[in-house]
Amino acid sequence: MSSPGVFRSGYAALSISMSFFSPPVLAQLPPATQAAVTIDVDFRSGSATLAGTILVPPNPIAGVVIVHGSGQTARDLAFAQELAQRGVATLTYDKRGVGKSGGVYVGPEVGTNNVDTANLELLANDAVAATSELSRRISSPPTPIGLIGMSQAGWVIPLAAVRSPDVKFMVIWSGPLVTTLEQLRFQFFTEDKKDFWTKNTEAGVREHIRSGPDRYQFLPTDPAASLSHVSIPGLWLYGLQDLSVPVSLSIERLDSLKSSGKRFSHIEFADAGHELPFSSALSASINWIQRTIVPVPQAKK
Repeated sequence: MSSPGVFRSGYAALSISMSFFSPPVLAQLPPATQAAVTIDVDFRSGSATLAGTILVPPNPIAGVVIVHGSGQTARDLAFAQELAQRGVATLTYDKRGVGKSGGVYVGPEVGTNNVDTANLELLANDAVAATSELSRRISSPPTPIGLIGMSQAGWVIPLAAVRSPDVKFMVIWSGPLVTTLEQLRFQFFTEDKKDFWTKNTEAGVREHIRSGPDRYQFLPTDPAASLSHVSIPGLWLYGLQDLSVPVSLSIERLDSLKSSGKRFSHIEFADAGHELPFSSALSASINWIQRTIVPVPQAKK
């Protein structure tokens, strides 16, 4: 796991990327009998042209757009292939300013703040544009389309979901359900120390998140603000030993949203950190999609 990235411009942010989405083949879930159709696509998001790849399996049960974590992340074909093998049509694309995508990349590597509200909203617009492209490609017969992502996507996906009627569900791995400033307070507090949870209490962590000093000043993004306006179902997956995201506080806020009638749920991995066990997390995600999202066939009259 990466340590917090410090920006030359004087900012810091969650710098964990989705690079672990390049897993070995999962033996316990058999691949589809027919290969997925692969389509390279270009699509517009504002003034930028983004480049990606769509994988469409035979008779897809659902579709998803992979939303990036932080970092200079190109399209994740390995993860897309794993999803397609399990019946999920997938669009994965190069992040703006990365690979074949146009636009300007914002992040610690180039000295800019990648969790600034303006950048997160720009990334959300990119996810909305990707969703529209996937919907256009697999719209007959209608297929429920959602967003899946890890880490920083926990802020981006809610922003995109509230903007796009095409988004029917969301799956978020290790995504913060706290504000960007609260997450930074936590991450700077843990310093990614492996023994952090043996030397600190949850009460102490909560107090630091509540009142600890901010190293940098910018407007925070609160995912709960967007989530309060969506009606779609969502699944969050968390490792309880996470040193980048305050999991207990995130789950508490998720439960608060659930108590207001939101169709949200979460799964915990007791021994995992920010990087979840890929095989188990993927299986849990697919099972949830099958139970929650896939339409029940109508009986013939």
